[in-house]
Amino acid sequence: MKDTMIGVDLAKNVLQVHGASMTGEVKFRKKLSRPQFHKFMADHPPCVVVLESCGGAHYWARQMVKFGHRVKLIAPQYVKPFVKRQKNDAADAEAIVIAAQRPEMRFVEPKTQEQQARAVLFRARERLVRHRTELVNALRAVMYEYGHVFPLGIANLKRIEATLEGSNGELPELALEACRDLILQIAEKTARIEAKTKKAKVLSKNADLTRQLQTMPGVGPLTALAIEAFAPPMSSFKCGRDFAAWLGLVPRQHSSGGKARLGRISKAGQADIRRLLIIGAMMRLNWLGRKSIRPGSWLARMLERKPRMLVAIALANKMARAIWAMMTHNEDYRDPTQAAAAV
Repeated sequence: MKDTMIGVDLAKNVLQVHGASMTGEVKFRKKLSRPQFHKFMADHPPCVVVLESCGGAHYWARQMVKFGHRVKLIAPQYVKPFVKRQKNDAADAEAIVIAAQRPEMRFVEPKTQEQQARAVLFRARERLVRHRTELVNALRAVMYEYGHVFPLGIANLKRIEATLEGSNGELPELALEACRDLILQIAEKTARIEAKTKKAKVLSKNADLTRQLQTMPGVGPLTALAIEAFAPPMSSFKCGRDFAAWLGLVPRQHSSGGKARLGRISKAGQADIRRLLIIGAMMRLNWLGRKSIRPGSWLARMLERKPRMLVAIALANKMARAIWAMMTHNEDYRDPTQAAAAV
């Protein structure tokens, strides 16, 4: 395992394999079909196998571990700078090996089957929500063409239905039929979304990790499920700030000459967890959530002098760091203001 590294450029049918020593000397280059690649890696002595973190990579990572290999997954954007002049499968496989041999390179943790199953559930619900939003907007657009204006949001659906029922011939029969069909589709999507949400809540309630995460204010079942499904082990981060940076909740830097220039948040990490943490932070800053904010606390001082959205992002950053601490130390959430008062 110490003297050979194999880089694999994954594809649906034909996989390119590049074998090299740890010093970079090329040992072999092969183009294999999926069955051939499976047999080749099963017969090969244990070595380091490097894959790009793309479609099918986590499946192949688990297969390589079964064969006794040590697996590393690398993000595609970290491989691209090492591709030589011509872009092809062989050059990509070679670039994967060159990138993986860099001592400062960062790698992606392989996911388990259970993690991917939870991710599938989360993505299925998100897809249904997007489809329902598209249908609601289409319904609003039809009503707008006939002089009826409705605000954004699914909460106004009942108003639209009431308007359709009391139209008294204002809308042509074809338009009424189309609108009723859209309402039926929205109802069907809503039922499926509720079923997915219920299943997510059951999963979040039964697992110790997700139950523990929900002890933090602003973290609900969907946020806890997303963290369990998409976040790598917290041991891969040195501190909570690294986890917040991985989520993209830190300012983008454009510093030079010793002068720090910070911009908007980088949005460079996992979008689902970042979005849900910001939503949870906004819920803590609305008129009901503000009642629990202690006067003179960090959050209260921030709200006095900063826009609410900026405060929400700063709070989401704090929540991410607290989540890292909770998962690292296997503890429930402890309110820092209450802990300070107890001392």
